[in-house]
Amino acid sequence: MMEVLEGMARKSIEQRIAELEARRKTLKARLGRQERVKDTRRKILLGALVLHRLEHGGDQLSRDLMGWLRRELPGFLTRDHDRALFADLLNAPAPVPMDRAAEEGRE
Repeated sequence: MMEVLEGMARKSIEQRIAELEARRKTLKARLGRQERVKDTRRKILLGALVLHRLEHGGDQLSRDLMGWLRRELPGFLTRDHDRALFADLLNAPAPVPMDRAAEEGRE
């Protein structure tokens, strides 16, 4: 009789461990999703800042940023449909250096 009670207690403990492990797995999956959402949001905001600088910044930093992107993006973008998304940026006329822009304005 005692062995039967011990078997039942052991089963419920094993069952409880299985339930806890399942809960742990669920929580880890939720945490992973939350981290991916945060990562995606950071990328979107950083991209928005870069695009804003490219569209509205006329300073040297913005021109340097444009040059850097034109050098780096072709090697970074591996899929054709990703390259197509940046075709306007990659195919736009090169920004005029500050010294040359000043010279052209004086002529």
